[in-house]
Amino acid sequence: MNGFRGACLIVSHDRRFLQRTSTGMLWLRRRQLLRHEQGFSAFEAWAESTAIAEARDNARLETQLKAEEHWLRRGVTARRARNEGRRRKLDALRAERRTRLQAGARARFTAEGGAESSRIVIDAKNVSKRYGENELIAGLNLRVMRGDRLGIVGPNGSGKTTLLELLLKQRAPDTGEIKHGESLTVAYVDQARKALDPDATLWDTLTPSGGDQVMVRGRPRHVASYAQEFLFSPAQLRQPTSALSGGERNRLALAVAIAQPANLLVLDEPTNDLDMDTLEALEALLEEYEGTVLVVSHDRAFLDGVATQVVGPVGKGRWAESPGGWSDFEREHGGFARQPTARREAAQPVRLARKPTKLSYREERRAHELETLLAQLAAEIASLERALSDVNAFDRDPAAFEVNAASLVGARARLSAAESEWLEIELRREQFSADK
Repeated sequence: MNGFRGACLIVSHDRRFLQRTSTGMLWLRRRQLLRHEQGFSAFEAWAESTAIAEARDNARLETQLKAEEHWLRRGVTARRARNEGRRRKLDALRAERRTRLQAGARARFTAEGGAESSRIVIDAKNVSKRYGENELIAGLNLRVMRGDRLGIVGPNGSGKTTLLELLLKQRAPDTGEIKHGESLTVAYVDQARKALDPDATLWDTLTPSGGDQVMVRGRPRHVASYAQEFLFSPAQLRQPTSALSGGERNRLALAVAIAQPANLLVLDEPTNDLDMDTLEALEALLEEYEGTVLVVSHDRAFLDGVATQVVGPVGKGRWAESPGGWSDFEREHGGFARQPTARREAAQPVRLARKPTKLSYREERRAHELETLLAQLAAEIASLERALSDVNAFDRDPAAFEVNAASLVGARARLSAAESEWLEIELRREQFSADK
């Protein structure tokens, strides 16, 4: 894409892709479009300085917003120190993994008894799997130890899901053997979050046996306190999961999985729909998780932040393992082989239409309509959220509660669509101004 000579507008969750391709940023923040003349690699510093400046101004006006209060409670200095501590711990784990791989040839011939065998979570030896003429996995040898964070990467259709199912013994290999450690229990967060009941409230989802306590790896926690770690407010606990956004559903699925008495956590695309703050919270959560993690992800920056090793396809059914994150895998194995690109047909010359120099009357009128609509939808959503936050609302009138929950989902969807349309118009307006 860097060879393309035209202009590009890119919307992506892939932070590494944005770092490599972007030369500027547009940030839609609280219905304001902010612009920065540097690429995405400068986003964190820009976001930090923006938040500090706004917090300072808001404190002066005594109208501090909740989001900025949250930011200040975390503290920029403490955040930076915590990230450095997390990086040192991850580097130590990766160094340990690199040492084990270097000694792997000897380790496979040693006796695997007692405490050593309990440290082995999954041991795959000479595993192969093919479908017809397509050999997805050929002669794979992979050992996952207790505490490892294994990232599984690869293009769509390369066999990531097949490999995951083989490692979990949900699918049998054509050849080879896969062994599990003793007393292995699995908590699985699938990409579709199918485990969540759309009619259940957050409270009921986190406490399926009733009461107000969540058993988190054998220790009782109050449901409100535990939910707050995943950025849910007490007012949201009585909302049905159907009223949650995609990112909120993702966070809830993670909260349910972490609470299970499992020693192997399996995450399938866990970063989908997550904003920057939630991504950081997820990385911190995985750092504190005491078990082993298998994670399938396209988010290369996320893998750089959490994985102790990465395994991915390198061609002809062969899979390679590299200690570290995605950057280490790419440096050692060159990433993935590029797929051949279909030859483009010669384009026929076309007569170019006269380029507009300003927004049309219809677009200007629609922009004003959208501004009014956005304010109305924001007020409607706030009113519905207040109604649903009443802890007695469901008991008092279940039917009205369900109607309000459904209305909230619809209002949020309309708000998202209206914001997208408004953003497109404003981007066109800004482009016309830049061309003058």
